[in-house]
Amino acid sequence: MRDIRTISGATISRFSFGTMQFGAKASSADAAAIYGACREAGINVFDSAYSYTEGASERILGELIAGERDDVFIATKAGNLNLASAEVIHREFDESRRRLGVDSVDLFYVHQPDPVTPMEETFGAIAEHVRSGAIRYVGVSNFSAWSTMKARTVARELGIALTFLQPMYNLVKRQAEVEILPMAVSEGFLVCPYSPLGGGLLTGKYAGGGGGRLKDDAMYTVRYGPDWMHEAAAEHAALGETLGVAPATLAVAVRDAVGRGLP
Repeated sequence: MRDIRTISGATISRFSFGTMQFGAKASSADAAAIYGACREAGINVFDSAYSYTEGASERILGELIAGERDDVFIATKAGNLNLASAEVIHREFDESRRRLGVDSVDLFYVHQPDPVTPMEETFGAIAEHVRSGAIRYVGVSNFSAWSTMKARTVARELGIALTFLQPMYNLVKRQAEVEILPMAVSEGFLVCPYSPLGGGLLTGKYAGGGGGRLKDDAMYTVRYGPDWMHEAAAEHAALGETLGVAPATLAVAVRDAVGRGLP
């Protein structure tokens, strides 16, 4: 594990918090309470993106970190629906920094693979911001194993390092175990998986008739729609009750253990 630290020198926390719902399901007041709880628990890594909640996520997060910027590790992303041309990278990253109220970010991800723009163009634009000091670490999100390795080669040729990966990974979405996680162990990438609770599926709330993204968001409805996933979630919640552990806590703990147990 590389020694990754905040600007002030604090070691980054083992867990991070994704702010995708800041400005949507989580109001500004909710976000402040969540952020405070995270900081009290020792979490100092917070993840956002240009495309989250039409910019509200970054704006709210920026307000929350204003008094302790150097003590937290901030990640954001660009290049989602608008692909990842140099123009998009520059424009979205500049806007993300404005929303966050920062001159630099600790970690910058390419949000998803771009089937049109050459990687040399995408990472060439990122390299400019790395050299200027506006980006400390570079990562890729939603990339396959082969595209990650290609991206690392391109980045190296441009004189920058590709350090972090962000795949989807939870107890009902375990595709990352096939190639992504073994590759990360072999090649020394740091992994910050997203959606550990499966859009809330693994919290047990849907089995109890609760609402949330799986009912309100078409993408999540499809992603977690198969009956077997809901059956697994119900059994998972029952196991948590037997053990006296909240389903959300159990889901993160088991996923973490599975990931650490890979060769």
